[in-house]
Amino acid sequence: MTRTTRTLGAMALLVTMTAGCADVGTKTMVGGLGGAAAGGLIGAAAGGGGAGIAAGVLVGGLLGGAVGNYLDQRDKQLAAKAAQSALETAPSGTTTAWKNPDNGNSGAVTPKRTYQTASGQYCREYTQTINVGGKKQTSYGTACRQPDGQWKIVS
Repeated sequence: MTRTTRTLGAMALLVTMTAGCADVGTKTMVGGLGGAAAGGLIGAAAGGGGAGIAAGVLVGGLLGGAVGNYLDQRDKQLAAKAAQSALETAPSGTTTAWKNPDNGNSGAVTPKRTYQTASGQYCREYTQTINVGGKKQTSYGTACRQPDGQWKIVS
C-alpha cells in the first residue's frame, strides 16, 4: 500500500467518522470532502497514478456524499471525463453531459464563471447535476486548475 493510498484512506475514515456529528450545512461539505477522499482512493487503487488520483478526487468531490455511493466505476469515469473537459475547455454557460448507456445514470457539468486569482491561478465556478434512478441532485462549487493541468475542487 502506497503512502498516498494510506493518507487518502485515513482522510476517508476521518470524514466518515465525523459526518454523523455534523449539522445539515456542514454535512454537504463533509460529503464533498469524503467523496473527494474516496475518489482519490479509487483512483489510487485502480493504479491511475497522479492523474487517476486527481481525477478521482475531482469526481468524488463533485459528486459528494450519498450520490457517489450509487454510481458504479463506469459512471465515475464518465463523470470525471466530463468534468475535466468542461472545466478545461467549455465556455462559461456551456454544459458538458455524460450518460452511462448500461444503467441510464447521467450527469452534466456547467462552468458558470472563470476568474484568475491574485497568484495567477485559473479557477471556475460550476454547477453539476447527477441523475441516478430518476432522482436528480445538483451541486455547486469552485475548482482551480493545478500546474499539472488537473482541476482541484476548492469549495
